[in-house]
Formats: sequence, C-alpha cells, structure tokens
Amino acid sequence: MAQVVQIVGALFILTGFTAQLMGRMQADSRAYLVINLIGGGILAALAYHEEQWGFLLLETVWTAVSAWGLSRVARGLPVAGH
Repeated sequence: MAQVVQIVGALFILTGFTAQLMGRMQADSRAYLVINLIGGGILAALAYHEEQWGFLLLETVWTAVSAWGLSRVARGLPVAGH
C-alpha cells in the first residue's frame, strides 16, 4: 500500500512539473503550488516513516517552498523572481 501512496505523491509532482513545462500551468499559479504541496507532503510523510533522511530533506523543503509560494499567491503577492 505504501508503494501506491508513493506513486500517487510522485504523480502529483510530475503532473505539475509536466504541465508547467508544456505551458499549461504557471509555476506561480495556485493549482501548481497546491499540486506540489500535496505531492511533496505525501512523499515527505512516507520518507519520515521509512527513515529515508535524504529523501525527507528533499521533500520537506519541496513542501515548505510550495507552501511559502502558495501563501504569497493567496495574499496577492508575487512569488520571488516575478
């Protein structure tokens, strides 16, 4: 079951990444940031549970940066670099 959840988390991130590269989604859109937040959160939780510390670091930072960007967008502020 953990493998299925891991694949779901990865698919969230890959969907956003692919859509952004194909021009179907902006990197500073709520949808993109939410997709990354959900996917990163799922993968971070699994990494913690499985004690995969490098993967936990990656996904925790991924999730935190997505949350930071989402909070800026929600307040009507530009994401850094825009």
